[in-house]
Amino acid sequence: MNKGLLALLLGLMMLAVTACSGSGASGSDSDKAKGSDKSASDKAATKASEAVVSIAPKNGADDVATSGALKVTAAKGKLSEVTVENDKGEKIAGEISGDGASWTPSIHLNSATEYKVHAVAEDSEGREAAEDSTFTTLTPKNTFVGIFTPEDGSKVGVGMPFSIRFTRGITAPEDVEKAITIKTEPAVEVAGHWFGNDRLDFRPEKYWKAGTKVTVDLNLDGVEGRDGVYGEQNKKISFTIGRSQVSTVDVKKLTMKVARDGKVIKTIPVTTGQPGMETWNGQMVISERLRVTRMNGETVGYGGEYDIKDVPDAMRLTTSGTFIHGNYWGGGAFGNYNASHGCIGLRDTRGGYDRGAPGAWFFDNSMVGDVVVVKNSNDRIVDPDNGYNGWNMSWDKWKA
Repeated sequence: MNKGLLALLLGLMMLAVTACSGSGASGSDSDKAKGSDKSASDKAATKASEAVVSIAPKNGADDVATSGALKVTAAKGKLSEVTVENDKGEKIAGEISGDGASWTPSIHLNSATEYKVHAVAEDSEGREAAEDSTFTTLTPKNTFVGIFTPEDGSKVGVGMPFSIRFTRGITAPEDVEKAITIKTEPAVEVAGHWFGNDRLDFRPEKYWKAGTKVTVDLNLDGVEGRDGVYGEQNKKISFTIGRSQVSTVDVKKLTMKVARDGKVIKTIPVTTGQPGMETWNGQMVISERLRVTRMNGETVGYGGEYDIKDVPDAMRLTTSGTFIHGNYWGGGAFGNYNASHGCIGLRDTRGGYDRGAPGAWFFDNSMVGDVVVVKNSNDRIVDPDNGYNGWNMSWDKWKA
């Protein structure tokens, strides 16, 4: 090969190498640029969230109020998660505000209880910030409880309200009522009504439907019912409504018709309050059953007019002393004339040994919560708080 041809081939090879190396240099510049971008991305990813979570009360606080003290807020971001648990692991319901700036509990806290709070917020870039706090609520010096009826596990008639009498007068009725939840199966609206400041009754608009199952959740622990006085009950009560029985006493006709599930099953002659001592009109609920009891006129304002130590088959209709009861001393009054001091009398035997007698039969076929309606008496309608007789109030007035 001559020198000229060799020189030409070497020149061509150098051009090819230069072209390749030129392309490689461009790729190196690009890699440097990408490396620079990656570093910026890493820095952004590790940048702390701008969101700031605040929890009140502060971590480690004690003697914390059971209402109004717990609140979680977020600045420069929105709350995404808030969990509050007591020392039993039970979660406390609450709600994050629409703008994500705050969370508040839906219910009060229990007293003398430790709570743990975990809250998370996100900033505009989706970066999270979290905060935790543990605190303990106050131990009250003064407390109250609710004494209730009917009892857990009981079966009652269609007229029986759920009634609570508090051991201290309540000055924050809305807070106390909010702490009581009633659920029914089948579902029906149930509303509460206060009689004074120490009694709260719950009932539906009309008598309970037979077979209804009622569950009451008394979450009174920690409720400040009055200044410095807190509830101390957490209790669940369940009861069932039995068959429907509504008995109607017609004072003019001197009869009582007993209706079971809407059908009259028996008509019984009665005697009611004599002139000047008439029986109240209205819907009354059997609240107590006594196989034998003593009735003394002095306990109801009638002095020494009567004192009968062995009244058979007696069932209370009012707190003030109205009963429907067996009567063995009434002679021919039943179905013929009114001879009592305001009670409803049914013929019976002394000692109530004849269970076929009207008074005994009615006693044996009745339960607490059954309804007795009195009509056509010359007296007024019974007061709704005299016994469990709130059915004499309209639904609108009951809920007002």
